[in-house]
Amino acid sequence: MRYCFKIAGCCALTVAGLAAANLDLFPREATSVVRVDRRTGRLVRAVVAPPPVRNRGVESANTAVPQLVEQAARNHELDPLLVHSMIQTESSYNPFAVSPKGAQGLMQLMPSTARRFGVSNSFNAAQNVEGGVRYLRHLLDLFHDENLAVAAYNAGEEAVIRYGGIPPYPETQNYVRTVSGKYASARKARSAAASVEVAAVVPQEPVYRPIERFIDAQGILYLRTK
Repeated sequence: MRYCFKIAGCCALTVAGLAAANLDLFPREATSVVRVDRRTGRLVRAVVAPPPVRNRGVESANTAVPQLVEQAARNHELDPLLVHSMIQTESSYNPFAVSPKGAQGLMQLMPSTARRFGVSNSFNAAQNVEGGVRYLRHLLDLFHDENLAVAAYNAGEEAVIRYGGIPPYPETQNYVRTVSGKYASARKARSAAASVEVAAVVPQEPVYRPIERFIDAQGILYLRTK
C-alpha cells in the first residue's frame, strides 16, 4: 500500500507539472464574471484578463505584433508606424492590458467598439489589432485629419464633432501630443535609415586620373596618366 501511494503521488505531481507547462504554452482567454460591488451591493459583470504566466504568453504575442500591424495597416492603407505609436501609448504592447474604464488589449478597445468592428475577443492580438486599425481607418475617413482621428480614438468621435476639434480634455490633449511625438520620431528614424540604405547602394562615380600630353624631340605625341 505504501508503494501504491507513492506511485499515485508521483503521477499527481507529473500531471500537475504538465498542466503548468500547458498554461505556459497556451495562455487562457479572458472570462466574464459576476461580482458584488461592495459599495452598492449590486451585481456587476466584469471581464477578467488572464495573467501572463511567466510572461511567456506576452512574449510570444509581442513577437507576432509587428507582422500583425504590418498586415492590418497595409490592408487598410495606414502607415504601420502610426499604429505602432498608438499601441505604445495605449498598452505598451501588453495584449492583456485592461484600463480602469474597461478598454482592453493592445489597442485598448472598449467592448462596444470591439463589437462594432467585429472583435469577439479583445485579448486576441490579431483580432485586437485588426479591430483597432479598422476603427482608426474609419476615423481618418470621417475627419480627414490625423490629429482629429487620434483624438477621436481616445475621446470618441462624438466629442470631436461636438467641439469641432480636439476636445478640451487634458487626457485627450496629452494623448494626441504623445502619439504625434512618437509617430514623428518613428518617421524621422525611418527616413534616416532609408537615406543610409540609398547611400550604400548608389554606385560611386569613377575617378579618372588626368591625362598628360608631351611631344618628344622627334615630334611624336605621347599621352600618359600620372
